[in-house]
Amino acid sequence: MAQATLGGGCFWCLEAVYQGIVGVTAVKSGYAGGTLAHPSYEQVCGKKTGHAEVVQVTFDPSLISFADLLRIFFTIHDPTTRDRQGADVGPQYRSIILTHDDAQRETAQAVMAEISTARLWPDPLVTEIEPLTVFWPAEAEHDDYFNRNPWSGYCRAVIAPKVLKFRKQFADRLKPA
Repeated sequence: MAQATLGGGCFWCLEAVYQGIVGVTAVKSGYAGGTLAHPSYEQVCGKKTGHAEVVQVTFDPSLISFADLLRIFFTIHDPTTRDRQGADVGPQYRSIILTHDDAQRETAQAVMAEISTARLWPDPLVTEIEPLTVFWPAEAEHDDYFNRNPWSGYCRAVIAPKVLKFRKQFADRLKPA
């Protein structure tokens, strides 16, 4: 098994998508990329910790590659807006890939170049690539958020459309129902 740590706006959105991918065995929401040890959701939302909302994805590289996880990542959030995703604004919502080793850093750089060259987005990518120093798990109430709260306004308006877009575009990557 391997791990990927990714931030692309609200961690609930990323978690909901990555949970449905063949080869992904676990997804945990959390915080990374900042300076405060053991941050809380409220502290991260206060915009002074330097942390991003991220997911840590545990995956089987024989079933899905890190590069393919990143290709999905670049389609399920807007990697061209600094410190925002839609109405969610602040550094905790930045686009970031926190690499676990040099091979992941090189793969992230290559996939970003591929996405830029393909011009999938009209504006330049602003995704940060940094080495992961520490991942702080989020509070339990953030676990499996979309599945536990499908009728909440945020889930219906923001998360559900991202999940649908993923399912349409990557139908061949979906876990069986």
